[in-house]
Formats: sequence, C-alpha cells, structure tokens
Amino acid sequence: MGEAPRFTTLGCRLNAYETEAMKAMADAAGLSDAHIVNTCAVTSEAVRKARQEIRRLRRDNPEARIIVTGCAAQTEPETFAAMEEVDLILGNSEKMKPETWTTLGPDFVGQTERVMVDDIMSVTETAGHLIDGFGTRSRAYVQVQNGCDHRCTFCIIPYGRGNSRSVPAGVVVDQIKRLVQQGYNEVVLTGVDLTSWGADLPATPRLGDLVLRILKLTDVPRLRISSIDSIEADDALMQAIATEPRLMPHLHLSLQAGDDMILKRMKRRHLRDDAIRFCEEARRLRPDMTFGADIIAGFPTETEAMFTNSLRLVEDCDLTWLHVFPYSARPGTPAARMPAVNGKAVKSRAARLRAAGDAQVARHLADQQGRDHAILMESPRMGRTEQFTEVHFTRDLPEGQIVQARITGRQDTHLIA
Repeated sequence: MGEAPRFTTLGCRLNAYETEAMKAMADAAGLSDAHIVNTCAVTSEAVRKARQEIRRLRRDNPEARIIVTGCAAQTEPETFAAMEEVDLILGNSEKMKPETWTTLGPDFVGQTERVMVDDIMSVTETAGHLIDGFGTRSRAYVQVQNGCDHRCTFCIIPYGRGNSRSVPAGVVVDQIKRLVQQGYNEVVLTGVDLTSWGADLPATPRLGDLVLRILKLTDVPRLRISSIDSIEADDALMQAIATEPRLMPHLHLSLQAGDDMILKRMKRRHLRDDAIRFCEEARRLRPDMTFGADIIAGFPTETEAMFTNSLRLVEDCDLTWLHVFPYSARPGTPAARMPAVNGKAVKSRAARLRAAGDAQVARHLADQQGRDHAILMESPRMGRTEQFTEVHFTRDLPEGQIVQARITGRQDTHLIA
C-alpha cells in the first residue's frame, strides 16, 4: 500500500477549505503516492510560485504523481500542461466532485485525460455540503459562497471560480450547529464575493439575512465575516453590526484604491466617499469596530496624486490591517492592456502603503493598553481579541477556549496580557 496523498495549498482561505474537502475525497477513493498542488491565480507572482513549488516537489519526490488544481490550473491549464513534472490537471469544478477522485486509483496515469478542466462558467452549484468546516481547534471556516459575477478589470478570479453560487441558508445553519457541538467557539463565513450571497437563491436573501439567521438559530459564541464589498453591505448586515455582540467587530474590506478615477478604471462599484461613509457608519453602530482592507499599489495609469488619495484613505477610513498588493498584470484582463506604472514606482508605493499600515497597527495596539478583552485561544499562549488582534500570554491557557484578560502591554505587532 502506497503513501497517503499529500497536499500543498497556495492562496486564499477558500482554497484551504477546499483542500480539506479534497483530502476527504482522495482518502475515500484510496488514492496514494500523489501530491496535489492547489494553486492560486490572483497575481502573476502566485502562478510563478506554483510552478516553482511543482518543480521542487518533483525534485524531492521523483516517484510521486503530481496533480495540479485550483484557480491557476483553471485559468491557464496550458501553463501546467507544458510542465513535464505534472501528471494531471484538474479544474476547480472537477476537484470538488467525488467521482473525479474515484477514477484516480493506483494506476490512474494514462487511464484518464491529462487535462480535466471544463468551462467554470457553466457551474451553477457550490459544494457546501462536503465538509463541516476546518481550521484550528478554536476556529472553523465555513464556505457559504463561491464565484463572482463582477468583472473588475484587474481580476482573473471570476475565470477561475465561475459565477456566484450560494450555499442555502439551511445547509449553512446545520453545518454551524454541528461545529458548535464539536466544540468550536468561533466560525468564519468565507467566500469569493461574500456580499453577493443569496442573489441566486429563492427570494434573493442578503448576507445580513444569513448572519441574523445563524445568530438566531445557533449557539455559536463568535461569528466572523471574512472579506466583504462594503458597497454591497445590506440593511440587515448593518443591523447585525449594531445589535449582535456575537458578530465580531472586525471587517476586511475589498477597497483596492482610494482615488475615484482609478476605482472607475478598476470597474469597482464604489467611490472614495462611499468607502469613508461606510466605515464611519459601521463605527457609529459599533464603536469598537476595526477594519482590514485590500489595496493595490501602482494600478495602470496611477499618478502620484492618485496614489496619494489611496494613501490618505488608510487614515480617512482608519484602517488597521492592510493587505497591500503591488499591481501585477494578469494576461487576459482589461487592466493588462492599460499603460503600466514604472516598476520601481510600484514597489515604492507598496512600501509606503505598508508603512502607513504599520503605523495604524501601532496606534491600534497602543489604544488597547489597559482594556479588557474576550480572547479566543489559538494555542496555549496565543489568542485573538474580538478585533482579531494577536495577544500573547506568559502562561498556558486552554486552547480553543474564550478567556477574559486585561491588556498589559504590546510588542511588535501583538498585545501582551
């Protein structure tokens, strides 16, 4: 009997969720002596890293069969088909089908197509039933949505994930009930475009309706939302922010830029003032709210003045946790055909954004001094506050439990309690 299949996950939390589902299906199918690489396509650098990882795996495991899947495999299968190290390529839809894995017995190479990548736009369902969630012993992630109906000019992800599909609310609620019974104290809702949840379901419910239903029908102690598009935040979601203490006061916003012209060229659905208005309103409803945000530095045609508007947005929205992306052209996207910004300028702007983010983190940490927090323990000496701030302890505490503690200091990017 060969070795159990091994997995390498690149990219987002949703990819990690789907890896857990693939592990279960591969184990059930008896697959052995294989290494599965679940790729990301969000930037050209992500694809480069995937190819680098595949070459490394072949050097270290000359006898293992290498299966490549994920967004990069979906959007550019020809890239991986040209690599002699790769034995099989699975699209994002194929990787989530149990029947795909049942065909991959010990002698699958040569008995199936080498490239199994269908049109992702034809997929109308998402496999929310496959696993109950994954994560640490303290926090579980539940996929409630997949795909995206929007076409931002810089983004290749809709072509890797397909159009938006929602997991029905009843399925989500049942999953979370099981997770609570298993002892999880926090659940995070994940998806590609979370605020589009429900648009394809009967009666077109909104994300806020799902959040309120979860909090009403389950005993989950803490509920988190991953990344959202602030312009699509609905009234029920704002109500939940205002009235539901079990909804954690931390939102990661897909902002991307702080200049109106760049936002229009990105084909985003909000303007600068919309972002500021949302942050002000969310904080009015929940004064302890903190924000993370994605921001792209050096988008094509971005001038220094336009970049300054993005830089100012960090303070104008009082953002704390920044994910800064130096712009990376993705072939096949409209932005890739726009006039590019000088590479050195892109790196410099990204560095300035990160410095602004570091300053915001320092401010946030200083503001927590002397405050009491409910901290979810991720390991015996590390946990996170309601705002997702990392806290270190000098003694062991029960992993997975929520403990009450007072912040006594700070160090680097974390708090001390």
